[in-house]
Amino acid sequence: MSKGILKRLLSGEGAIVPHVQPMYRLRDNRMVAQEYLAQLQDEAGIARSVGPILQDPALAPQDRLALDLRFLEATFATLAQHGSGDYLHFVNLEPVSLEAPGFWTCLPRWLESLPFPVECVVMEFTESQGMDDLEALQNYAKRLRDTGLRVAVDDLGAGVASLTQMARLAPDFIKADRSLVEQVHRRPYQAALLNALSHFARHMCIGFIAEGIETLEELEAVMDADVPWGQGFILGQPWPTRPRPIALPTEASEN
Repeated sequence: MSKGILKRLLSGEGAIVPHVQPMYRLRDNRMVAQEYLAQLQDEAGIARSVGPILQDPALAPQDRLALDLRFLEATFATLAQHGSGDYLHFVNLEPVSLEAPGFWTCLPRWLESLPFPVECVVMEFTESQGMDDLEALQNYAKRLRDTGLRVAVDDLGAGVASLTQMARLAPDFIKADRSLVEQVHRRPYQAALLNALSHFARHMCIGFIAEGIETLEELEAVMDADVPWGQGFILGQPWPTRPRPIALPTEASEN
């Protein structure tokens, strides 16, 4: 990403374009949720994923926090205008943002603006810059639940850290990492692991989602593994909701 785009985003001038990607209940092909993926608009008007930006090790911590808060502001503004209580809304959250007073200052306003029950929102913990203190993360997860929000852990299966987070956070939803889904129809160990995780989730009353399903063969194998929910390009690609710049209030930029 060019320094110009970063400067525009941090100054509140850059355009953030929230996109949504559907999740389906696989047994009856019914859309049950949407994940909100904030994308930025570059100088050429092309929408680009923010993931590589937040994962860039050269990005200063204060800039990463400011960007994540801008993305959250844009997402909740979209939910306030276009959200529905007919399905769940997964909102990506960098764990480091939980340590910022600005996040907790803005959260009540974001939730009050929703035209549907708060419990329809699922805060999805990403791991690009995860917190090292799992006890602190557990306390933050409880604080989110106390507001009525639900919690999801992303990238399960990507490493030991994610398994530890799942055990400590006891999330409402877990997402199997793309590494468990890719070529699963050719890899019986992956299929067996997806099946085991699915049965574990069902036993613990946790929602289980396989993400990154890109081919019909992968979809069939995921369904054979008894995974209840799925997400990926074969089921639906992200589409824009509102191509309009969102300015971050001053209160949210405070660390």
